[in-house]
Amino acid sequence: MTIAVIDYGMGNLHSVAKALEHVTHENVVITDDSRSIRGASRLVLPGQGAIRDCMGELQRNDLQGLVQEILRAQAKPLLGICVGQQMLMEESEENGGVACLGHLPGRVRHFGRDLHDAQNQRLKVPHMGWNRVTQHHTHPLWAGIDDDARFYFVHSYYVEAQQDSDIFGTTEYGGHTAHVATGRGPVFAVQFHPEKSARDGLRLLENFVTWTP
Repeated sequence: MTIAVIDYGMGNLHSVAKALEHVTHENVVITDDSRSIRGASRLVLPGQGAIRDCMGELQRNDLQGLVQEILRAQAKPLLGICVGQQMLMEESEENGGVACLGHLPGRVRHFGRDLHDAQNQRLKVPHMGWNRVTQHHTHPLWAGIDDDARFYFVHSYYVEAQQDSDIFGTTEYGGHTAHVATGRGPVFAVQFHPEKSARDGLRLLENFVTWTP
């Protein structure tokens, strides 16, 4: 079995690969080669930075069509991470509006500029640090992970999925309910960084490499 981390020039490629190597003896490769991506048994779609740049690099490297083809086929597990989760939606408000891959119905929205917590303390954007994730629906990737476990985030934009059945985890921040774990069929995606989320993050990655949708 080969796990391919899709290299389109954006994202924590090496950190994700190292974390995967920590939880599995399977072959982990970072690749932009279409044949290697098609031949892999599992895929990871990372992302970091502005979504306009991520989508632009995916197109520039001739990988957008391939990723959309794989998503439509639903033939193998795929894990989206950070902006990789946002890219699976229809569109994002970032950069004046960006069309995304359109795999799941919904939008990516900005948290806003004047956020406060329940004690009226001002909250920063980007949302950076540890936050609790409520498991909205059960999923094999939550196995061994407590509800309301803490994961590590760095984001100014959040997913708002249209269909409840696509939502697997949520986080509350500044009065917004962010859909931070979403998916359908063999696709699962998270806004947080499992590779930076200690034991629970590694457990989620371990669940991914043993998952049979």
